[in-house]
Amino acid sequence: MFGSLSRLIDPHVERYLLVGEGEQIVDEVRRHWMAVAFPAVRVIAAVILACVSIFAGPMVGSLLMLAAVVIAVQAGWRILCAHMDRFVITTMRVFRVHGVFTQNRATMPMARILDITVEKPVVGRIFGYGHLVFESAAQDQGLRDIRYVGRPDERDATIQTVIQRSGLRASMQTKEEDET
Repeated sequence: MFGSLSRLIDPHVERYLLVGEGEQIVDEVRRHWMAVAFPAVRVIAAVILACVSIFAGPMVGSLLMLAAVVIAVQAGWRILCAHMDRFVITTMRVFRVHGVFTQNRATMPMARILDITVEKPVVGRIFGYGHLVFESAAQDQGLRDIRYVGRPDERDATIQTVIQRSGLRASMQTKEEDET
């Protein structure tokens, strides 16, 4: 029972690794808790609405209960979608897995990453999240915006470190040696 439930509520990103090539997970990034803050508030509102419906008349109570169920189901769906959304940094690439019933996966090899923009809105700066925007050589790319990333500066530094260690970009020391 719990095994089948686990398949539905966990994306199991490790199954997408290229094990034969020696690929390893460097960082698996879940969405920041702010991504589910508003849906969580809606769940609380739905519970309050359901409690109020108990004390209302039968017709109004039924409508309030129906509204509470609709709000709770929609908010619960948003929370589940956020839980199933993972951004993964590996030794060879970055990829994102998302979706509940159907899973979507977008991949970008480290060699294709030209630039990463870290966007931190005011609220993100307060609560410690931001958004990563990837630029690559491809005009049409499946992995561009990664939203609600906790500690985005650290994640950017992790990606830059993996790129540097893999030798995809020349180090500053190598450039200085070439100039002399």
